[in-house]
Amino acid sequence: MTEPTKPSSANHRSLGRKTIRASSQPRELITPTPDLKGVWKARVITLFPTAFPGVLGESLTGKALQEGLWQLETIDLRGFGIGKHRNVDDTPAGGGAGMVLRADVVGPAIEAAQSHATGNCPLIYLSPRGRPMTQELMKSLASADGVTLLCGRFEGVDERVLEEYGVQEVSLGDFVMTGGEIAAQALIDATVRLLPGVLGNDASTEEESFSEGLLEHPQYTRPATWKDRTIPAVLTAGDHAKTARWRRDMSERITKQRRPDLWARYRQDTGSES
Repeated sequence: MTEPTKPSSANHRSLGRKTIRASSQPRELITPTPDLKGVWKARVITLFPTAFPGVLGESLTGKALQEGLWQLETIDLRGFGIGKHRNVDDTPAGGGAGMVLRADVVGPAIEAAQSHATGNCPLIYLSPRGRPMTQELMKSLASADGVTLLCGRFEGVDERVLEEYGVQEVSLGDFVMTGGEIAAQALIDATVRLLPGVLGNDASTEEESFSEGLLEHPQYTRPATWKDRTIPAVLTAGDHAKTARWRRDMSERITKQRRPDLWARYRQDTGSES
């Protein structure tokens, strides 16, 4: 079944320094959100534009959005729908359950989104069959000028669209979700936090999980004793060299126990025999 058409939302949200509204109008009739020079921008093609910014509008990513450290633009896929009811999907060729997003709907939406993209702006489809999201990927996207994300629904997108536009497929994990919006928000969050000025302390990203191919060491704070559990003495002794060694040892131990795949890669990259 095709999802029912939703009326245009009268509500609008301030995303960075500009305001956008969800609309059922074809994209070519809408004035796009102007790009702020040198600012990383996420464009999201979705059937649910009001799902954004969602959690991205909270905490540090939300503050950075309001301050114009990054931008967000949603493109309503329904606006490119076919016919009176703006249909976006049809039955799978060859039979089978579910519905597939049409190429003649998704294609024009991609072209409209990318027509305003400048510089290096990868086009990504959130898909369970894609390459996994990794910290390495997020660093690569953070160094780009922005990203255009296609959020799938139903049984997916007509394969011809992915071939025509050279779309990269990226997966949140080895499981299936009802749509790509949550995965898109996860990708944006993990990328935006790497942009200069977003976290406020660039050192925060240097010691966290995956920064050196290892999982992060345990963290502690006050109170010194809680439910008869105390902070490891090495962390309160004031010896920074011993603290650094302890943290590295713990990162290696946790990675070896929980992620043998990462541990094997780390050993290969560092030539470690331990």
